[in-house]
Amino acid sequence: MLNDFWENASPLYRRVVLSGMALLGVGIILNISANLGRVAWLLYASLTIIGLGLVTHLVGIGIRARDTRRRLRGPNR
Repeated sequence: MLNDFWENASPLYRRVVLSGMALLGVGIILNISANLGRVAWLLYASLTIIGLGLVTHLVGIGIRARDTRRRLRGPNR
């Protein structure tokens, strides 16, 4: 039942996790570009995007914990 969580995960959890990963990826690419081009404003923007990605990922962990608790309680509660 809980062995393969991704297949049983809620659509909300999937969207949040994939959004967080996308934000982290874009932030890292922008950070590398900003450092190579020595563009200060892009560096700060990339750090902000990386921070949003991390927060989104933490929200996904919370959603996963909530979903797991609901599944373990069962349909009676």
